[in-house]
Amino acid sequence: MAKRLIPSFNRVLIEKIVPPSKTSAGILLPEKSSQLNSGKVIAVGPGSRDKAGNLIPPSVKEGDHVLLPEYGGTQIKLHDKEFHLFRDEDILGILHD
Repeated sequence: MAKRLIPSFNRVLIEKIVPPSKTSAGILLPEKSSQLNSGKVIAVGPGSRDKAGNLIPPSVKEGDHVLLPEYGGTQIKLHDKEFHLFRDEDILGILHD
């Protein structure tokens, strides 16, 4: 569904990951206990250009799990799903399993 939106320049389309609210045993977790502001990269723009006109590619690729700032980005709703658009330089890092 979100594949139809291709971000411009160095922007990245991200679907935020919602942490589980209870454990497999059924214990309810408080909101702040497991809250890591992360998301999955859905689409990536072609990149930005430097002063000489050379293309600077984004540092992330589709499918990466990334660490996001607490505030920022542009919220977008497509087909009843919520996505966020961030600039490449606003992404704090890539999470590896």
